[in-house]
Amino acid sequence: MKKEELLVTRLKDYGKSEVVPCHMPGHKRNMGSWLTGNFPNPFSIDITEIDGFDNLHHPEGILKNSMEWAARVYGSDKTWYLVNGSSCGILSSICGTVRPGGQILMSRNCHKSAYHGVILTGADVHYIYPQIINEMGIQGGIRPKDVEKKLDRYPDISAVLIVSPTYDGIVSDVGRIAEIVHKRGIPLIVDEAHGAHFSFGPGIFPKSAITQGADLVIQSVHKTLPSFTQTAVLHGKKGLIDLERVEKYLQMFQTSSPSYIFMAGIEQCIYEMSKNGMEYMKGFETRLFSLRASLGKLKNLRILKKEENMDSGVYDMDLSKLVISCRGCKKGSDTHFLSGEDLGNWLRQDYHIEMEMCGADYVVAILTYMDQDKDLKRLEQGLLEIDAQLESSGENFDWNENFKQSEAIILKKPAEASESKVESILFEECEGRISAEFIYLYPPGIPITAPGELVTKKIISQVKGYLDMKFPVQGMADPECRYLKVLQEQGKDSI
Repeated sequence: MKKEELLVTRLKDYGKSEVVPCHMPGHKRNMGSWLTGNFPNPFSIDITEIDGFDNLHHPEGILKNSMEWAARVYGSDKTWYLVNGSSCGILSSICGTVRPGGQILMSRNCHKSAYHGVILTGADVHYIYPQIINEMGIQGGIRPKDVEKKLDRYPDISAVLIVSPTYDGIVSDVGRIAEIVHKRGIPLIVDEAHGAHFSFGPGIFPKSAITQGADLVIQSVHKTLPSFTQTAVLHGKKGLIDLERVEKYLQMFQTSSPSYIFMAGIEQCIYEMSKNGMEYMKGFETRLFSLRASLGKLKNLRILKKEENMDSGVYDMDLSKLVISCRGCKKGSDTHFLSGEDLGNWLRQDYHIEMEMCGADYVVAILTYMDQDKDLKRLEQGLLEIDAQLESSGENFDWNENFKQSEAIILKKPAEASESKVESILFEECEGRISAEFIYLYPPGIPITAPGELVTKKIISQVKGYLDMKFPVQGMADPECRYLKVLQEQGKDSI
């Protein structure tokens, strides 16, 4: 490998570029910030568990004191530093609350680590489906009444897990859901990975699940706050949670050689936000509202607005997530509609703006208080100039109809399906078979089918329709989505 091909060389070159980072991590490569400006050379502080520096897996000194202090900052009974990202917090939360072979109620739009947790526990899983915001083609919130119905139907459920906020900033009514769950004497786990900034912006951003009654809350501090990628925290409340059991699983899922650089980054991030976070967020609110007001002039592109979508299970919205729809938009004499990928490429090539995500017909920008004024201005200018070159057909894809799913027919536990012998067959011939893989459209990322579920004629038709429309179908091992792995029928050879 040549020196110029090394990853560090490429990262240095990218760091010197003028690309506007409308994506995580939340520090936005801002070299003048309090974190990166004051943080020492990482090699000079990269140590292991030497005398005087404690042990994350058996904290008795400075790390114990630091995490107890962090718990007081957040208002939790217990806070753990996570150096393996939110994923290890989600895994530990599931395994720490659901006994092997138990039952869990989970929102269908959970991160893949939640499905991995279900597989590891061998649990029976029941799903709640989020609503759909039809105008934008994205997932809405989880309705409390849907949680209540599921708990009535499956009284042996051990824990409930939901995502709030979603990747697009949609917040569910966590407080009401917590009340419903707690009446059954079971805990509520909230994947709040994209809401780490909520705790430091009360009245500006939605309330954190920590203050809304959730029992375990996972936050990625790197997503929306200035901390290193892969850093996160897990908060726990006493009462319905066996905190020692959760901690036992953290010791299994976290590396045995935790990075002191990461732990120092988490601590410094929380320290700075506890001291000055409210001031930062007030300034960010002003800049954010100014940007949104300017983008209110868009004539063809559309941004997701809080006041328009409160009837889709949406309790609140994180306005720092900028969701921009290009549905029904064409450029000049083009015959095809602009896709999210087209819009993302346009912003990248002509304006040097890198978005967080490009979906079927929308893009997402993650904005934080670390975004510089000049970068927000370039984003505003780019979107307005692109919008002026577009025309809207007024055609509308009926996402509600296409995402309307009958309840999954679960014939095997995900764990059993994952360990079964499988065979690959043509997808159109899979009707009546049990899937060994996930199939989902991303976005919105809700599985159309999961391991252990029956493949129906409707599912086959739905997926083929998405493929015909060039939508991003993912989950199958076959990148062309022609073959699906299904559970092997008796008497056949496995693969």
